[in-house]
Amino acid sequence: MTIAYLVNQYPQPSHTFIRREIRELEKLGLQIRRYTLRKSTSRLSDPDDQAEHLQTRAVLSSGAGAMIIAVLSALFTRPGAFFSSLALARRIAKPSGRGLLIHLIYLAEACVLLGWTKRDNIAHVHAHFGTNSTAVAMLLSALGGPGYSFTSHGPEEFDMPVSLSLGEKIRRSAFTVAISGFGRSQLYRWVGHEHWDKIKIVRCGVDAGFLGQLPAPLPATRRLVNIGRLSEQKGQLLLVEAASILQKRGVDFQLDIIGDGELRPQIESMIARHQLQSQVHLLGFKSGAEVRLALDESRVMVLPSFAEGLPVVIMESLSRHRPVIATAVAGIPDLIRTNETGWLISAGDENQLADAMERAINTDDATLAAMGAAGARLVAQNHNAATEAAGLAELFNAVIGRPR
Repeated sequence: MTIAYLVNQYPQPSHTFIRREIRELEKLGLQIRRYTLRKSTSRLSDPDDQAEHLQTRAVLSSGAGAMIIAVLSALFTRPGAFFSSLALARRIAKPSGRGLLIHLIYLAEACVLLGWTKRDNIAHVHAHFGTNSTAVAMLLSALGGPGYSFTSHGPEEFDMPVSLSLGEKIRRSAFTVAISGFGRSQLYRWVGHEHWDKIKIVRCGVDAGFLGQLPAPLPATRRLVNIGRLSEQKGQLLLVEAASILQKRGVDFQLDIIGDGELRPQIESMIARHQLQSQVHLLGFKSGAEVRLALDESRVMVLPSFAEGLPVVIMESLSRHRPVIATAVAGIPDLIRTNETGWLISAGDENQLADAMERAINTDDATLAAMGAAGARLVAQNHNAATEAAGLAELFNAVIGRPR
């Protein structure tokens, strides 16, 4: 059985959860073809991401000529399905705010994939993120290609369900995956009750590189670490504000920020404005092994997100026996429980964040170790990538061959 994975831009440094899912499915005997709409433009420092890049085919790299030929082929060999897909593209373009032209490009991409999936003998397409990759998968299915499913992560799907035609995507899918109970509740809002049973929970997970490892000793340094894309939703600007508050209180601390993104210039400027260069360090992207080392060399991980699905980096931190300070948004309370596995705070409150950071810095080693151990047990129980992939494989097996 061959499954095609379709992602807008893959691989990315932030897509470790997709890579783990694919690897675990392959261990179970599934054949996975990796498709992406466009090549990744990120610097791939992780060897595993580099290996994924070599195995991934990009639709837009096929060129305009190939896309035109694919469209004409679909038009003349299956005109009924083509015009049905064209009508669908026009329908989902109306609320999108992106215009018809973009959705005609999605249709052309689906025509290219129609040929690829036939040549590769694809039985089913699974997309990650309920955005344009799922739109293309839906149009491909309407053209007469394989059925599709998709994993909704949030927060984009939760922020723009109407413009993304989220309900249409769920209704036409073979099944839809949410990564938490909160995520599933948000998907329930956009389809009738008769479709609720096709919305399944398959959690993102961590693999043997994180699970079952002996905890590293807590460092003597008062180091906190933040890991994530430097973007508005991740709250790093607020994190720097909280660091400034700690500095004014005379608290001794170090904060390492791992990741990169569009907000790097603003974050650098804010660090300089508050004269935090000796305490706050921007380290850029790191490989999986470097992330594990950074967690081991910290006392606590801090993630002050404004919007989320359920961040994999929280699972990674807890599995390394490091408690987490995080905001009480989306699925995060499934993993972070105040004074048990970390500290939950309100989103957007720099004073609460500073208070939690100071509390974590001053917490004794024995208490931190107990909180880290509780977090590691919770992750092992609910976020084992192998276990979650097995559940996803069962869903694939159930829908392949089912009349559409």
